[in-house]
Amino acid sequence: MISVLDQRLRAACGAFARLGRLRIWPALALAGLLAACATPQRIDGPGPAFERQGRFAVNLQPAGAAPYAAQGGFSWRDDGRLLRLDLVSPLGGILARIQVESGRAMLERADGSRESAPTPDELLALVWGHPMPVSGLRYWMRGEAAPGLVVDARHDAQDRLTSLRQDGWEVRLSDYDGQGPGRVRLSRQDEQGLWRLQLIADKP
Repeated sequence: MISVLDQRLRAACGAFARLGRLRIWPALALAGLLAACATPQRIDGPGPAFERQGRFAVNLQPAGAAPYAAQGGFSWRDDGRLLRLDLVSPLGGILARIQVESGRAMLERADGSRESAPTPDELLALVWGHPMPVSGLRYWMRGEAAPGLVVDARHDAQDRLTSLRQDGWEVRLSDYDGQGPGRVRLSRQDEQGLWRLQLIADKP
């Protein structure tokens, strides 16, 4: 399924060529070309949890390769024990699902295929070829710094965290509501290229 989507995507938009080991994003990029847009669905689960729904946009400029981008919706549910992140098309169909619990992270694609690793960052490095800071996002989406070294942390007049550098990522947080930042922007530049991710949460 993914290979068929990849072929269609290459025919539709040359800017997404040479995707290499990137196996999820061809489907995400194709979905981003659709005109309709559905609101991401809340993830059901027992007990209290930190939840967000909204939109994501990814812009990638690998060194020595053509840039490409993807966009869609996301649903996030983290009860402290289990984190689940659904990436959805503008029409609301699940494109990929990431589940993280102690000692295990699993990715399930729309075609039913799965991959796993000890941590979510290792999982996406395996699938994508570059780490994605899912572990840090568990904190940044709440307006907090993740455990570990923090550089250049800044706060607004209400003492809310607005920017920091951590684990090689530039993190900017804004548009706060009662749950935390409504907009999370990440960027990183290293020998592999320039990577940008933006999450915009729906208002509660």
